[in-house]
Amino acid sequence: MKKNSNLSLFICFISCLFFIPQNASSQAVYEDERYTPEKDPLVLEKLEKWQDLKFGLLMHWGTYSQWGIVESWSLCPEEYGWCERKKGSNPQDYYTYKKEYEDLKKTFNPTKFDPDKWASTAKNAGMKYVVFTTKHHDGFSMFDSKYTDYKITDSETPFSSHPKANITKEIFDSFRAEGFWAGAYFSKPDWHEPSYWDPYYPPRDRNVNYEPEANPEKWQKFVDFTHNQILELLTDYGKVDILWLDGGWVAKTPKSSITSWYDQQLQNNENGYLKHRIINQDIKMDELVKKARVKQPGLIVVDRAVHGINQNYLTPENRVPEKALPYPWESCIIAGGSWSYSFDAKYMSGREAVHMLVDIVAKGGNLLLNIAPSPEGEWDTGAYQLLQEIGDWMDVNSEAIYGTRSMAPYKFDNVCITSKPDGSIYLIYLTEENQTTLPSEILFKEYTTQKNIKAKILGSNTKLKCTSSINGLTIKIPDHLKSKLLDTKAFVIKLK
Repeated sequence: MKKNSNLSLFICFISCLFFIPQNASSQAVYEDERYTPEKDPLVLEKLEKWQDLKFGLLMHWGTYSQWGIVESWSLCPEEYGWCERKKGSNPQDYYTYKKEYEDLKKTFNPTKFDPDKWASTAKNAGMKYVVFTTKHHDGFSMFDSKYTDYKITDSETPFSSHPKANITKEIFDSFRAEGFWAGAYFSKPDWHEPSYWDPYYPPRDRNVNYEPEANPEKWQKFVDFTHNQILELLTDYGKVDILWLDGGWVAKTPKSSITSWYDQQLQNNENGYLKHRIINQDIKMDELVKKARVKQPGLIVVDRAVHGINQNYLTPENRVPEKALPYPWESCIIAGGSWSYSFDAKYMSGREAVHMLVDIVAKGGNLLLNIAPSPEGEWDTGAYQLLQEIGDWMDVNSEAIYGTRSMAPYKFDNVCITSKPDGSIYLIYLTEENQTTLPSEILFKEYTTQKNIKAKILGSNTKLKCTSSINGLTIKIPDHLKSKLLDTKAFVIKLK
């Protein structure tokens, strides 16, 4: 008994010594310390232009839309409530479920697909770039890839006979025709590809299900497959501005960070289930990026959540940072329901969306708003209503959004601040739902200048009186404008 007790204490000590929650540790430094500046002058120039765009559209779409489930994740044997298997004839049997999930390609037929309508609507909302899921973790290619049969154009997929079957090409062409930048979302992990999830082994988690360093030929086959598919997208689909890579666990990992088998056992949770193995999954990203930029010079590469030179901008997911950030970044946010299509999705209000956009832009970021198409190839009515409301506001106030940069203190009270290189400053007052009064004056504290300041409200010809003092700049709000301003989601005072 004493020997067993000592052994237990030793194991407990070792467990505490080695256990570092990977997600928690990376999250803690994600916003402050995890950015490496780019050096390629063409990329730097393009990043500067990208930061002027401010507002983009993200679309998660695939065969999974037919079940109205979270994209891909129910295939992964990790225990999260949001990706629990509930569809299919026998969700309790993993292999039956996986086969039925993959057979969804045989019924996917989005005959109402109209990318021109989407592009026109997004443009009217003020969006400037699109990022489309060309392939998610499940491995289903929404483009005509030469390297797999698990794709939208395969003969087993009903939509393959449609004249717009090559969905990625159609989306890129339609959005580029409206002046959009094109971005290709691409999943590095591929849970359908046998050189990533070898059928000989059961999948253990989101990672490759064999040891790459012990099977170099098999791993190289996967690396080649991934490079080929990405270069295919960058060769055959016109101008691509952004390569938006997901699945940050597929990356080169220093040997000092790789968890040994013994350490992994010590990191098991109370159910004996290891949630996060650390495996060296070197996808040869530096080599890939060089080849990619031969195809698309100046290409912005976003190797999400992988610290290093190939993450040209950072992507906080479904959240907005609490402060302004000193490097290029973009919050990707769900507009309604989930990333993928969900039946009876509830969309955020136009006021919520406008306030979020303003908050993000004032902190120096871009908003990438996700809308998920239906199995038939349509957007919900709620999505159109939301974009219409955003567009109505942008028609009047977009000058305070596009081409701006963050300005300290970025926000005071319920007023956000943006600025432009020409000296223009925009104070964006966020009106709350059911707000009944407005102040007669706004004090822009600590803002002092010797120059004459002209102030006006965007969308109005009324000039505002303002006075400068040691306390800052005081701007008067005329009584006759207050009722009109209260009816807006936000109003903008331009200072010049």
